[in-house]
Formats: sequence, structure tokens, C-alpha cells
Amino acid sequence: MSTQRNIKKRFVVTETINCAVACVNGCVLGDKCPNREYAEQTSQFIEETSLDKMIEIAEEAVRKKRMQPPKWIIPDFPE
Repeated sequence: MSTQRNIKKRFVVTETINCAVACVNGCVLGDKCPNREYAEQTSQFIEETSLDKMIEIAEEAVRKKRMQPPKWIIPDFPE
């Protein structure tokens, strides 16, 4: 019977969810969230970075995006 207990302890079911949809009002997985590391980094970034700096970062990203050449997608037409 102890073998069955060890097997149950080792077997962990991981649930995959779409965080953008399920966690709109907060994380639903809590401590089991695989993105917990990113949430901590994000919280730290928000606390340490001024709003003006965040706007500057966003404007730079938009400027870089506009400087890139257009990406053309040529559709495959059925013959």
C-alpha cells in the first residue's frame, strides 16, 4: 500500500489554462501557476519604473515597429 501512496505523490496533474482569459480578475491557480515567476518580475517592474519611463519604452517600441519594412503575405490562390 505504501507503493501506491508514493506513486500518487509523484503523479501530479498539471492543468493548462489560457491566463489571458481565465485570470482576468486575478490568478486562478495561485501558487501552482507556471507563470508565477513572470508575475513577480512584472510586479517588481511596475513598482520600480515610473509611468513616464513606461510610456517612453512603449513609444520606442512603436517607433521601432514603424521603422521595420512591411511584411508582405502572398496568398496561395487555388488554381
